[in-house]
Amino acid sequence: MEKPAGGGERVTGFKVLLVDDETEFLETLVKRLTKRKLDVIGATGGREALRILNETDVDVIVLDVKMPDMDGIETLRQIKKLRPSVEVIMLTGHANVEVAIQGMELGAFDYLMKPMDIDELLYKLQDAYKKKWCSKEDEECQIPGSLEVLPDRS
Repeated sequence: MEKPAGGGERVTGFKVLLVDDETEFLETLVKRLTKRKLDVIGATGGREALRILNETDVDVIVLDVKMPDMDGIETLRQIKKLRPSVEVIMLTGHANVEVAIQGMELGAFDYLMKPMDIDELLYKLQDAYKKKWCSKEDEECQIPGSLEVLPDRS
């Protein structure tokens, strides 16, 4: 997999829900991931994320831990009740690794510290998507859509 001179990579083939109460951060991340050909929806809180999840199929959720309306841990619990197969990546910007680890104990796929490198997020998204569709025993797993990493030519 080659890295483009301009940095970054494009990933295609699946739908991501980003949940963060920091509007500017959320809008920037939605734009950056959309530019890399991901199908991205943004939500500014846990309740909005759950409403979207009731109406739309998503493959992976990137979920902020600290939000005012419903914290990330409670949102994660509700997500796993609603859609157990959806993979969740926890985001923490508050040096609160313990909460992120608690999230993993409740079924989150992984966690990232904010600010995170966009390529690191892309690789975590890919891994989470693969985990959703492929069992450990199935080495020849065929992933729906076209999951591929493409150079970012922008």
